[in-house]
Amino acid sequence: MEGRRIRRFGIRRGRGQQIHTQPHSLLPLRTTHRPPPLSNTVSCCYCDYKISSLNDLLFRLGRRRAGIFKAWFSIGVGFGLTALLAVSMILLWELASALHLLPGNSFSNLSSAILFGFSPFPSNSVSGLSISGAAYMLVSTLIAVSLHEFGHALAAASEGIQMEYIAIFIAVLFPGALVAFNYELLQALPGFAALRVYCAGIWHNAVCCAVCGLALFLLPLILFAFYQHGESPMVLDVPSTSPLSGYLSPGDVIISLDGVRIHSSQEWMEMATLVNILAHENLNSSSYNEGFGRVSNAKGYCVPNPVLEESKIGLIENQSSCPDYLTSFVTIPCFDTNMSVDSHPNTFEPTNCLNAKDVVKFRKCGDWVTATTNGSNCTCSQDMSCLSPIQIPGFIWIEVTYYSPYSPECLKLGRKSFADSRSSEFVDSNCGGTFVFVGDIISMASSVQLTAYQPRWASKFGIYLPNVLERLLMCTFHVSLTLALLNSLP
Repeated sequence: MEGRRIRRFGIRRGRGQQIHTQPHSLLPLRTTHRPPPLSNTVSCCYCDYKISSLNDLLFRLGRRRAGIFKAWFSIGVGFGLTALLAVSMILLWELASALHLLPGNSFSNLSSAILFGFSPFPSNSVSGLSISGAAYMLVSTLIAVSLHEFGHALAAASEGIQMEYIAIFIAVLFPGALVAFNYELLQALPGFAALRVYCAGIWHNAVCCAVCGLALFLLPLILFAFYQHGESPMVLDVPSTSPLSGYLSPGDVIISLDGVRIHSSQEWMEMATLVNILAHENLNSSSYNEGFGRVSNAKGYCVPNPVLEESKIGLIENQSSCPDYLTSFVTIPCFDTNMSVDSHPNTFEPTNCLNAKDVVKFRKCGDWVTATTNGSNCTCSQDMSCLSPIQIPGFIWIEVTYYSPYSPECLKLGRKSFADSRSSEFVDSNCGGTFVFVGDIISMASSVQLTAYQPRWASKFGIYLPNVLERLLMCTFHVSLTLALLNSLP
């Protein structure tokens, strides 16, 4: 509570008499008596905890730099009025969209992605809110709310009003905080001074968003001495329900997808989406895509002819009698590698049952290498044949190359810096490998969590630190922006 220090001046009039006066001070002074203890509130849907130990500290800080804070929060008034106008326009836009006065809902998707972090586009993260996601949300909410209320307290202190207490509460399941002031003292402030107090929280949330965005942008530079960014994506988590469980582990680095070098998690999803689209559209001819070169379904391997003689069986109406642990392959003619393997489904064709793990070790042919051989598909020698896996509807053949810097084989190499070594050295030294996935590649690609950061030195804990910082900054950005706009509602 705000009070005034009373100084007593004695003026003697007569014997033993004294007249006391109480002059008004121009400075915001406080009472010296201790305030009564605060009572906390506990109920089935609401509980809070009140704190008054920070009252004097925040008041002294606000009064000591009152001029600077007044100028700072005056800028916040301008931002608050701008935010009020922006929120009003958003509400009108949403109302017009609900009444079908405006076509499309792209603005709604964009606003949801910016405010709450929900994106309508595919993501490389595992779907669903996990326990760690709830923890990030809780921490970011505490940060955003604390900065919001801290702004109100400092703005009021700069105007000479001391807060009564800080309350941390949980309403149903939502955490929050508030700062209590003497309402009569707030009402007595001039109009612009009151606006500085009211808009201080919104302004601090806006500054928090700017700081989080700048930190995200500069994070690769900040962590440059300890992490390499944008070289190859590293696996952070592979759930047990993932199709890649058992093939990839946390700490593995993905080198390529279908022979195309992958540099980031975004390229990982884009490449998987592109291959999926081409497969579903039955585009068996080579197609050029900027950034990935040539991608096609006519992917083959140069298999020695003696290996083929041991594996030939008959193929009738596209039904193979290969065992489950083997894969059906068909020969691609050198002069027509773009020919679809199922263009004549009712004819008898020679097929081969081969182990995919052994086949992927052979040299590639067909459209794997058209981007580097000027369109020539005849890359196998005369004692070899170019074989391509038979594509089953709904199941797409895709090859993933990776290396494991934390595997025992790699650790035996004694490398001090994993990120500075070439990925080909790891694969050649049995630190990595190549496996084939056959199935829904979109669910495969989105089932693993990736990061663009690789630690320069071997550290199991170090692989998670950049992701923790990224998620915390992004979550704080979204929560702080949402809090600012919600408090700007007219």
